[in-house]
Amino acid sequence: MSEARLGQLTGWVRRRPSSLEFWELFVTSDRLIWCFVGETFSSALLRADMGERARDELDSLTLDEIAAYNERNFEIPLDSLSSLRLVRGTRFRRTRLEIAWNGEDRTLYSTKSSDPQGELIETLADDPRLEGLSVETTTPSSFFDRR
Repeated sequence: MSEARLGQLTGWVRRRPSSLEFWELFVTSDRLIWCFVGETFSSALLRADMGERARDELDSLTLDEIAAYNERNFEIPLDSLSSLRLVRGTRFRRTRLEIAWNGEDRTLYSTKSSDPQGELIETLADDPRLEGLSVETTTPSSFFDRR
C-alpha cells in the first residue's frame, strides 16, 4: 500500500530563545513530516513570517522531496506519535499545536497568516488510519490560560 497524504498543517512557528523557526507539518498515512521553511532572528517588533516563499515551493514536491527539503527536517512514524492536540486561540492567545511522541513533545504557535486548521484536525481525528493516536481540538479553559 502506498503512502497517502492526509493533510498539511500550515503556518506554524516554534519559539526559540533567540529566534522564531517556521515549520510546515505533513500528515501522511505513515508519518508526520516536519518541514523547516525559515527562521528569523530580528527584533520581536520586526519579526516577519520568513516561510512564505518556501511554502510555495513545497506545493509541487512529493512527500519524499518534502522530507529532504531541508537538513533540519525530520519525520516521526505515526506509530511513535502519542498525541496531536490543537488548542484554539483566543482574542489574546494564538492557536497552538501540541505534539507528543516517544517521551518528547513540542508546541508550535500559529502565525498571523495561518488558518487555525481546526477542521483538518477534526478530519484527522475521524480518520481510521490514525486509530490509536489521540487527535483532538480543545478550547482554553479560561482567559487566564497561561500556556
